[in-house]
Amino acid sequence: MPLEINGLTYVTASEVVDKLGVSRQTLWRWRHEGKIPSGHRFRNRQVVFTPAEVKEIELFATRVDPIDPSDKLQRDFFRDR
Repeated sequence: MPLEINGLTYVTASEVVDKLGVSRQTLWRWRHEGKIPSGHRFRNRQVVFTPAEVKEIELFATRVDPIDPSDKLQRDFFRDR
């Protein structure tokens, strides 16, 4: 259930991982690598995200990237058999 803090709505990191079906470690790695928004600290420990940040995380988590045809390793690994 989203939190309302000072009139703004936030979603907890636990809710984000549950919604997206990714592990907490994956979410933290994406944050550390700068691939998704860092979020905000609530009460100096709990990480929370705005709904707009959750949407950005969701878009990142469900993206589909093309395989670079010049990358032989990827091409061989993902070749249809």
